[in-house]
Amino acid sequence: MAEKKTPPATKRAKTAPVPPPLVASRADRAVPESGKKPAKKPGRKPAKQSARTQSHKAAKPATRGKKKPMKKKPVKKGNILIRALRWFFRSLIRVIWWFSWRGALLGGAGLAAWTGYYYIRLPPMEAQLDGRARGSVRLLDRYGNIFAWRGEQFDGSLRAQTVSPFLKNAVVATEDRRFYSHFGISPRGIAGAIRINLSEGRGPLSGNGGSTITQQVAKLLCLGETGKTEAECRRQSMWRKIQEVPYSFAMELKYSKDDILSIYLNRAYLGAGAYGFEAAAQRYFAKSARDLTPSESAMLAGLLTAPSYFAPTRNLERAQGRASVVIGLMQEQGYLTRIEAEIARAAPATLSTTAKALIGGDFADWVMTMNGDEVLQAFTRDTAEDVEILTTFDPAIQRAAEEALANVFATRVSEGSRAQAAIVVMSPDGAVRAVVGGRNIEGDYFNRATQALRQTGSSFKPFVYAAALEAGWTPNTMVEDAPLTIDIPGSGPWSPKNYNRDFMGEMTLTQAMARSINTIAVRVSEEVGRERVRAMAMDFGITSEIATGPALALGVSEVSLLEMTGAYAGFLNGGRLSKPFGMLDLTLLDGTRPFPVGRPSQGRQILSELADGYLLYMLNQVVETGSGQRAQIEGWQMGGKTGTTQGAKDAWFLGFTADFVAGVWMGNDDNTPLVGVTGGGLPAQIWKETMQRVHEGRTPRPLPMILPPEEIAPVVERTRPRDGRPRRTILDLILGTNR
Repeated sequence: MAEKKTPPATKRAKTAPVPPPLVASRADRAVPESGKKPAKKPGRKPAKQSARTQSHKAAKPATRGKKKPMKKKPVKKGNILIRALRWFFRSLIRVIWWFSWRGALLGGAGLAAWTGYYYIRLPPMEAQLDGRARGSVRLLDRYGNIFAWRGEQFDGSLRAQTVSPFLKNAVVATEDRRFYSHFGISPRGIAGAIRINLSEGRGPLSGNGGSTITQQVAKLLCLGETGKTEAECRRQSMWRKIQEVPYSFAMELKYSKDDILSIYLNRAYLGAGAYGFEAAAQRYFAKSARDLTPSESAMLAGLLTAPSYFAPTRNLERAQGRASVVIGLMQEQGYLTRIEAEIARAAPATLSTTAKALIGGDFADWVMTMNGDEVLQAFTRDTAEDVEILTTFDPAIQRAAEEALANVFATRVSEGSRAQAAIVVMSPDGAVRAVVGGRNIEGDYFNRATQALRQTGSSFKPFVYAAALEAGWTPNTMVEDAPLTIDIPGSGPWSPKNYNRDFMGEMTLTQAMARSINTIAVRVSEEVGRERVRAMAMDFGITSEIATGPALALGVSEVSLLEMTGAYAGFLNGGRLSKPFGMLDLTLLDGTRPFPVGRPSQGRQILSELADGYLLYMLNQVVETGSGQRAQIEGWQMGGKTGTTQGAKDAWFLGFTADFVAGVWMGNDDNTPLVGVTGGGLPAQIWKETMQRVHEGRTPRPLPMILPPEEIAPVVERTRPRDGRPRRTILDLILGTNR
């Protein structure tokens, strides 16, 4: 039998794996006392070790016996303060981080909710276009042409898609170059604006706002709040700035970019009472905003920065300079080519003929107030409707008055003078044709023709003589210019003085009026009765308070130029009341008339035909032979009266031809005396130059005056004793009057 062969080890391993040898742990391994290693057991090969293990063992020297514990490297404790600070800052960072991401999460949720709240409340875009608090007023002259705008002009037909592309690009280039790319706010723009404001010494929110067009619309919409004024809505504060963010986000979600721009184009204020670019284009250029040229578009876009300051009706050169800056921005941002920009600069925008005229502002202001009539003011100054008013205004007469005033001050008044003057021109029936409220000094908007109350001086004397003529006196009645003293209870004796400090003896009423003799005016007033004189002035339309003492005859009462001119119109109107009026018709834009407006009926009769004819004759002699000779116009009969107050603080000339009545006042706003000016001087010259221009091309007509009889009436003696108590005269007995 053959001997069995033993299979190789490899084959045995595959069929019956041999368990690994038991190896004692290092702790259980005993080292013989002799220090020798234990003998290897026969028949066992050492386990193979990886190269890594072998290299590791080679690196570490073998240790005999028990392994010594490794020594820890000592930690440097350092200063206790430094360790405390490290701990504090590590803790602070952990706390900040803990609150930051949670706060950001909550803030984002709150902002989203806030935005959603505004989004729900936003109305449709069409309802946001007209944001005016008041209506508009268009004033037409007597020929039906627009000469002034008041209130808040508006035309809601404009849309971003239909406006002139030049205007659209000019607005975006000027106000928000990234309008079509941002989502309502521009953090970079806000940060830049704050930096500029602080560098210029202002508050962070004063001056530049860094607002996008969307944020500006948010301001215009008052963040959806109602019942607030425009000033309150535009007031800058940190809280308002924060509110703009969610409101702007809501608008960006609710409206398209063009919708937001349409709201802006319709609601932005652009000076001269114009709200929206359509109203402004009509106001300044008499054309639609759809047809604007690059230069016109740049001028309107330039108004957004400071509407009143850059308004072309206020300073055209300044507006053109601002427009040039806007043209540069349009070129820089690619909206205009270099050639287009150069053409726009070479041909700057100019005002339309109507806007360029700039006449009638003072007249328009007067019509808007309507002398305090609450019913009329509801449709003028306080109107909530869009109104059109037909007036008595005559642009040619207004221009004549303005040119006359400017010419006299340019040629007869020293340069740098701060003296002021006012003019009113009207027809005999009281229809006001022109109002000049003062010289054109920038920043001065006070209407001295209608608002100022000043002492009238001798221009009040016609009321004294009118009372005497109505009482039966004639222009030829003799009176005496002599010293006169009146004892005023509580004040003592009072003696009027003449301008030349002299007395001229006996003279007629006509001569006394022509020479403006003070003593005779007071003597006649005392003889006729002060109450009659006061009543005469009030009957002719003087509504201001009239003095009660004997000095009332010398014009110590404070009256407006408009009132005085209206009273003189009554003299020319046959002795009837001629109350000044300026409105002929009032209609809403839909054609309805809220109440009837028409020419006032003929005023009631105040003077008899004879007394009024005599009064016109006496006033004619003032111009022909007396203190008003400088007002003479060749070929025309005219009448008038000068007036100079005590200390020459006020100088007046009021007069008329058969066609028109005009009044001129001159003085200083601070009530200081005029230097070398009397009513017969510069005021009479201004009156003459005004009326010469007004009467160009007209045929002269005679005054309806009545010449007095040739015989001379007896001298009127003093009939009031020095104690001021009246004595009854023969005239009182005839008329049956008691005083």
